[in-house]
Amino acid sequence: MPTRNSNEAVAIPSQTQPAPLALRIGFWICIVIAIAVVLRRLAALAHPSASGPPQMVALDQGFASHAALTLAHIIPALAFVLVLPFALLRRFALLAWPERWLFPLGVVVGVTAYAMSAYPVGGWTERSAVLFFNTLFLFSLVRAWRYKLADQFELKRRWLLRAVVVLLGIATTRPVMGVFFATSRLTHLEPNQFFGIAFWIGFSINWIVIELWLRNHPVNAPIPIARN
Repeated sequence: MPTRNSNEAVAIPSQTQPAPLALRIGFWICIVIAIAVVLRRLAALAHPSASGPPQMVALDQGFASHAALTLAHIIPALAFVLVLPFALLRRFALLAWPERWLFPLGVVVGVTAYAMSAYPVGGWTERSAVLFFNTLFLFSLVRAWRYKLADQFELKRRWLLRAVVVLLGIATTRPVMGVFFATSRLTHLEPNQFFGIAFWIGFSINWIVIELWLRNHPVNAPIPIARN
């Protein structure tokens, strides 16, 4: 079984205090939502349908109009999310392959996200959210990679967590969108009006949560996502 280099293996704390239960639950909820969103989009692209709520049909048709780009974005994103637990959980701390896949997959997801921003449902409000948080994601990912090369395990892990949480912000946007969809009869807002707002809210929630967590834990403190 491949392992990390010896310097990183020594740097892994033998006794760590797990992250708060709420943070761990939120992490897994985001994972599940992200996977479900991709699978639903793959199904919609493979079997387009004109039946269903008009708003959802219009969204599906919009993504189908640039299906190749959508697939180039969501398939690497799905792979990234599936690799995440192996890269973050303590029980897999000595495995080398998760990060070997995580970093290049993250770059592909980030680059294709920029391309996807050319087709925003929510106009410039959504595009600005994507450009801002996607840049934040790639910046954090690059910082994590640089600390990995320097064998600075804790700093690498902190910046990797920042990148991961930003990417999982797309999952947090879904419940926010659900609220907008559920209240659309009262607010009379269409997806092109609230998608951008939902993006800003969802990504911001994730970013604020991880920053508050990291600021309360010094650089040399262990910050695992889960117990085992």
